[in-house]
Amino acid sequence: MVSKLSLRDFRCFSNLELEFHPESTCIIGKNASGKTSILEAVAVLARLQSPRTNSLIQLVRHGAKGFVTDGYLMGYHLQFYYSATRRKIALDGVEQKSAAAYLDLTKLVYLANSDIGLVRGSSETRRRFLDFVGAQLFASYREVLRSYEKALHSRNRCLKMILHRRREVNAYSKPLLHFGSKLTIMRADILVRLEPHMTDSFGAVSDGSERLGLSYQPGATADFEKALNDTAEEESRLMVTVAGPHRDDFQFRVNDKPADLFASEGQQRTIAIALKLAEAKLLELVFGKPPLLLLDDVFGELDTARRNRLFTALPSRGQRFITTTNLDWLETLPAGKLYNIQPPT
Repeated sequence: MVSKLSLRDFRCFSNLELEFHPESTCIIGKNASGKTSILEAVAVLARLQSPRTNSLIQLVRHGAKGFVTDGYLMGYHLQFYYSATRRKIALDGVEQKSAAAYLDLTKLVYLANSDIGLVRGSSETRRRFLDFVGAQLFASYREVLRSYEKALHSRNRCLKMILHRRREVNAYSKPLLHFGSKLTIMRADILVRLEPHMTDSFGAVSDGSERLGLSYQPGATADFEKALNDTAEEESRLMVTVAGPHRDDFQFRVNDKPADLFASEGQQRTIAIALKLAEAKLLELVFGKPPLLLLDDVFGELDTARRNRLFTALPSRGQRFITTTNLDWLETLPAGKLYNIQPPT
């Protein structure tokens, strides 16, 4: 559990200090008041990455050189400094050369109003979700992903050369195949393990009359090497690698129909929420303790009945951080701490 958080030059905040309740902390405020930035800071403190962007430099307050997140998690003192030229991680005052011990402390699930993009947005959004989950589930995921992306970048660079030779391109095919196959196995495993929990969560938040399914759509056939050979001519024409996990995707189906085409907006939002609740359940089952649960304004676009069903369906164990513009719709206020915040000046 996160008990304290201090920020410096993070997003819209020059300085901010907050204390959190071990069960629920609700942060209420108007749009552009900084609610989302607080939850993002909790995520960065705990996981050293933002669920909203792949670039941490975007989190530095305008005009500042870098940001600091400082806080206490499960009694441990965590500190993270980031700038364009330096990155420093400290655990109980000791600078860490590796992030492994730091990241082992807790897992995290982030639910946001923008999660509807998981259903009707780009495949890149869904791959980012898989990578965020995979990095928490598998100790090797980050390294495998980085190695695959490095091989892909080098291979694409060769393909973009006007007089590229196939032998030079193929030199990078071996690591691409090696790490890509590992990545595909892990991603497929994530979705297989998520699906039953997602179905249960969807039934709890919706009215229970709809069937939800999930299917993996890998960016290459089962024989990745054959897929690369078969697309060699297309690669030369487009000057880019066209088969592989960088083209991975997955699809939701409601009552056997593609959710991005046939589901209503309310159904799509419920699907995205069910996926994140499934992630929380899976992480708890794997690691034996509930993850931190961050809910960023997810209630506003749901009808009152779905809002209350969602609140009831939230994991009963673990620490929850909730942002919203108001709680007038909630049938029973949760025990915990309540902050009303104003936009930073």
